[in-house]
Amino acid sequence: MHDRAFLDESTRLQREGVAYCTVTIVDARGSIPQEIGASALFGEAGLLFGTVGGGRLEARCAAQASALLASRTGPRTKFEALNLRRDVAMTCAGEVTLYYEAHHPEDSWNIAIFGAGHVAQKLSRFLLEFDCRVVCADTRAEWLARLPRDERLQALHVRRFADAVEAVRNGTVVVVMTMGHLTDLPILEALAAKAVRIPYLGVIGSKSKAAIMRRQLHRTGLSQCFIDQVVCPAGEKIGGNTPAEIAAGILAQLVRERRRQSESSQPCEPAEATPALQRA
Repeated sequence: MHDRAFLDESTRLQREGVAYCTVTIVDARGSIPQEIGASALFGEAGLLFGTVGGGRLEARCAAQASALLASRTGPRTKFEALNLRRDVAMTCAGEVTLYYEAHHPEDSWNIAIFGAGHVAQKLSRFLLEFDCRVVCADTRAEWLARLPRDERLQALHVRRFADAVEAVRNGTVVVVMTMGHLTDLPILEALAAKAVRIPYLGVIGSKSKAAIMRRQLHRTGLSQCFIDQVVCPAGEKIGGNTPAEIAAGILAQLVRERRRQSESSQPCEPAEATPALQRA
């Protein structure tokens, strides 16, 4: 059973876009250096957190974890049964069964919401019903305080919205819903400059706002590929204009796009637009 410190560390690694592998002792017999349930986190260069017994056993785990993390097309999980004396040259005479689970940053559903207003309040609550990590950024501490308390949701207080672009890692879904053009545009400009792969980039607004926004982005010199990537108005039209209905429409679009990409064998490039969603 993972303790809170272990879960906090794995959450931090996911949030920071670090590839890691969880190794857990799931069965054992005889003398072993740890107990069943002991876990450790390994990165591509070795142990990051926790322990499954140290020494030669941990060195073997590090090598196996590194091999799983190095492959982007091979299996992500693995069971390994070891006789510690015969297979690892340890003095312990016991046997262990290890379970490896590799986590690549692109496997996680990471979502960055810019703005913590009425729609974001609803959307963040809806998203917590799914297996995802959410960062919600705002310049207004009082709105951030209204967000639900959950270890998978980070409320990020920033001086300027564009400062929160630092939290956007490769593969992060982005939804922009700030107070208007003046605060939306610097975010988009900062995202374009960062040049990370964003599988979905949505901006809340109307069709008229979308036209104005695209003209302004063009005048700032952003590439047409990036501009075409922006989905505005964000979300599917499934009802009226209440915050809950708008948030539900955005959620539906996010889930649909997540499913589409998980079923696709071809990775998206950084500025590649989603044809089905362009300029709704």
